[in-house]
Amino acid sequence: MRIANLFITFILLTLLCGYPSVGVAANGAVRINSTAQIQVEVTDKDGKKILKRTPVEKLIPGTEVIFTTTIQNIIDQPANDIIISKPVPNDTEYLAGSAFGSDCEILFSADGGNTFAYADELTVKGRNGKRRGANPSEYTNIRWYHKVPLAAGKSAEVGFRAVIK
Repeated sequence: MRIANLFITFILLTLLCGYPSVGVAANGAVRINSTAQIQVEVTDKDGKKILKRTPVEKLIPGTEVIFTTTIQNIIDQPANDIIISKPVPNDTEYLAGSAFGSDCEILFSADGGNTFAYADELTVKGRNGKRRGANPSEYTNIRWYHKVPLAAGKSAEVGFRAVIK
C-alpha cells in the first residue's frame, strides 16, 4: 500500500450507541455509510412472501442484526487500497460465517482490533494459558480489504450479522 496516498475517514454509526467505522482509500476517494437493520418477512402486492430489511427499532435479546457498510467511489477514477474496519458492537455476538463483501479479503480480531487474521487462523489465550482457536463469539472486530479497484461512481457493500445478547 502506498501510505502517502491513504486518507482515513472516521464516521460514527449512530445506531446501537454509535459504533465507529474506519475506512481507508487513496486520496479520499470513497464515502462510507453504515446501517444496522433487521430482516423481516413481508407480503408483497402479489401476495408473495419476501424478506425485507428494515431499520432496527428495538434492541431485543436474540434479535439478529445486519450491519452493512456501503462504500461509494466519489471521484472520477478508480479508488484503490480500500480498507474498512468495524467493531462487533458491545452486547452483540458475531454470527459465524456471516461476514460478506464481494472482492474482499475478510479478517477478524479477538483482541479489540490490535491484530487480525483469517477466521481459521485467529487464536486467543485459553483459561489454561495456552493459545487456542478463537470462537466466533469472541470476535471483536472485522476488517475488509477490497482487493480490486472500485470504479468511478460505483458502490460496494460489506457487512456481517450479529445477535443481540
